[in-house]
Amino acid sequence: MRKLLVIVVVLFVAGLAYTFWPKHKEPPPVADPTTHRTTPLGPVVGFVDASGAHAWLGLPFAAPPIGELRWKAPRAPQPWTEVHNALANGHMCVQLPSLLSGGSTKSKAPVGNEDCLYLNVWAPPIAANAVPTPDNARPVMLWIHGGGNSIGHGGSYSGARLAIDHDVVLVTINYRLGPFGWFLHPALHSDTASAEDNSGNYGVLDAIAALQWVQNNIAAFGGDPGNVTIFGESAGGADVLALLASPPAKGLFHRAIVQSGGLFVASRSEAENYHDDAVPGHAFSGREAVNRLLIKNGKASDAAGAKLAQNAMTTDAVRALLMGASAAEIMNLYEGGGFGMIDAPALFADGTVLPNEMNAASLFADPANYNVVPVMLGTNRDESALFMVRDPRWVENRLWIFPHLKDEAAYLRQVRYSSDSWRERGVDSIAEALTRSQPGQVFAYRFDWDEESSVMGYDLSTALGAAHGLEIAFVFGAFEGGLGLGYLYPETPARDALSKSMMSYWAEFAYSGNPGTGRDGTEVRWQPWGTNGDRTIILDTPPPGIRMASDLITTASLKQRLIEDVAITDPHQRCELYAQLFRGESFNKDEYLHLGKEGCAKYDPKSFRRF
Repeated sequence: MRKLLVIVVVLFVAGLAYTFWPKHKEPPPVADPTTHRTTPLGPVVGFVDASGAHAWLGLPFAAPPIGELRWKAPRAPQPWTEVHNALANGHMCVQLPSLLSGGSTKSKAPVGNEDCLYLNVWAPPIAANAVPTPDNARPVMLWIHGGGNSIGHGGSYSGARLAIDHDVVLVTINYRLGPFGWFLHPALHSDTASAEDNSGNYGVLDAIAALQWVQNNIAAFGGDPGNVTIFGESAGGADVLALLASPPAKGLFHRAIVQSGGLFVASRSEAENYHDDAVPGHAFSGREAVNRLLIKNGKASDAAGAKLAQNAMTTDAVRALLMGASAAEIMNLYEGGGFGMIDAPALFADGTVLPNEMNAASLFADPANYNVVPVMLGTNRDESALFMVRDPRWVENRLWIFPHLKDEAAYLRQVRYSSDSWRERGVDSIAEALTRSQPGQVFAYRFDWDEESSVMGYDLSTALGAAHGLEIAFVFGAFEGGLGLGYLYPETPARDALSKSMMSYWAEFAYSGNPGTGRDGTEVRWQPWGTNGDRTIILDTPPPGIRMASDLITTASLKQRLIEDVAITDPHQRCELYAQLFRGESFNKDEYLHLGKEGCAKYDPKSFRRF
């Protein structure tokens, strides 16, 4: 009986995690002659998706970054002469196993392949001899997946519904993840290499290479290279912001959508230095990774010995050590956190791929600093609930199998503060800056849908609500078999109507750079940030439904709210919230020490976890 209960708990926990697994296997695609296209790289053939869209999967957009191309900027792919059957996803990039990768979470063995720079294309069904000319080509929407820049892959998403319903060409991409996508070590630098090769920002450069592929090839699929929208969620949203800031990406896209993003950029010293240097590096910096590799290989017994050994090695020896390690050996140096994601620096202020100055407020306040295009930004009302819904600090199992919130009020308070903080740094502060640079071209949303059902008495509409990632299924119009689990999204006319509205807004933004009243002109008008005092559109089912709102969250207003919140009676929780919400420049030591009636002197702010 106990074994059965454990199995039930495991299945429940696995089900709660956001996953893109299909509920049933579709038969393997069959090449369809109507999808034959001739690209500058060579001829391709795809298939007709179950929805009727044309699809091409696993198209190479860069040379495999293997061998001497590991930790190099992507190179152009080799052309071909025989017809390329684009019927299956290319390899996912190397990552630790997670539900997003389809790997067994019981195993620590990495999954994926270093040869992973592939993309997928969906388009409306058009005969091979009737592909649109440049005058009537379709807008292109290029999706960058999330996953902490360390898990996930573009093959998890189907662009079929957007392509069919709104006559767009949709592209999803892979990009190198974790230490293969972002890595800096002096031994890998070369005076003869390009600045891009030495940048360490290989994941960003992969996205830029995919955009260059679009410029050169998308016309063969009916897409307009002069009208490209980049959009991404979570880390993918952060990567969209990085592309806005990246000089090499200039001119490669024309609109940008950031879903639950934010700009978190590491300095070169943080990415490269030893953890105990005078200017400290990250615990998983490039030098610290080499230390761990030396210990794994038996060349040192501890970090101190590894540092001595590494400092005694020649540049060529360190480079040989790194280049000679297998992908699995490198990934096993890192510790998988929540959902298989690793904690390591990503997005480096290298001065080439990304500017040295990466403070979002100052960066986007000056149009000379970034690639100016219309921008849509948004977060979900209950972002942090996804990371708390299984956390034993907040949730207990009654009789081993019935999840229950220990203190619902404290849980919801934590969700609200941390999610509002996400909105402040991911939407409101950036939208304020962008609007100063490009008034009338910035649009913001908040996703509020929270109509999940209960599972074994666990009310997911309360515990998850409008949690991180749940808007993706609405944007892609796919609630089954690829973008969500059906039980998280009870089938209702209101759910489907909200999805239809969101798809219409996203598509109209891709067409015109202004979501307005959607593609069909019947939606609630989405006003630019600051119009008549309105700032954000609320995306929800009625009542009250979709509407504009005027509220603005700033660091100062969030601090004031926390200080004055009489519902917080535990000084530990107030101090914990302050330490979690305000980091870096927004953390005021004196303010923290004197917070509330008792202050926070007895609580080390570094001891508090993120959520």
